[in-house]
Amino acid sequence: MNKTTVIKRGVPGEWEHDTRWTDIDNYTLSHLHPSSRPNHKSLSQTLKHAEAENLPDIGLPVVQGKLFAMQCRMLGVRHSLEVGTLGGYSAIWLLTENPQLRVTTVEFNEHHAKTAADNFEAAGVADRVETIVGAGAEVLPNLLREVEQGKRERFGFTFIDADKLNNWNYFDLAVKMSVPRACIVVDNVVAHGRLVGSQGDVMAQGGREVVERVGKDDRVEGTVLQTVGDQGYDGFLIAVVK
Repeated sequence: MNKTTVIKRGVPGEWEHDTRWTDIDNYTLSHLHPSSRPNHKSLSQTLKHAEAENLPDIGLPVVQGKLFAMQCRMLGVRHSLEVGTLGGYSAIWLLTENPQLRVTTVEFNEHHAKTAADNFEAAGVADRVETIVGAGAEVLPNLLREVEQGKRERFGFTFIDADKLNNWNYFDLAVKMSVPRACIVVDNVVAHGRLVGSQGDVMAQGGREVVERVGKDDRVEGTVLQTVGDQGYDGFLIAVVK
């Protein structure tokens, strides 16, 4: 019999947890990404260092990390944009699975950026990461200008996991900086099940805005995938640039 509980996990609100979700993740990962894989140690150390530095426990689930790394491989992505670095875990997934890839990552919090820099160095990928410290709403327009001026190459994959009320702003700017058929992911749009019907919830509000505006945007095609696992019930928006 499954056990479903509600637990607190470092963010406002409550997260659901079902032991079936983690049991299945643990089983499948033991076969599809076992500890013998070359990047397993680096990824584990990244999480431990982030915890030691008191970063919030809101990082990317391991299954999604591998999924996004595989998407970059399938698309042959050479340059990825990330909005919200945290401890560098998601970027390290992409970089260690794609040796041709370079990542530009944007982080508002200086302590988070410093922790990520330590993790990039320890993982041996620091030479393929550009970390820009600043607010995404200020940094991304500057990146766009550089792209339009030919000073920076366009992105083939963008991962957005930052301040949720700016989901659409970041998405819109990412589209303008993307190559055709690029993939853009906006994390946490399901807002742990609060996407529909919840009022006064910043995460849900940001999720609804980006879902509704992407649906009207002729530049892209998108869908939302709901997810379960060690970080509870959530989901992300995934879109392809036409």
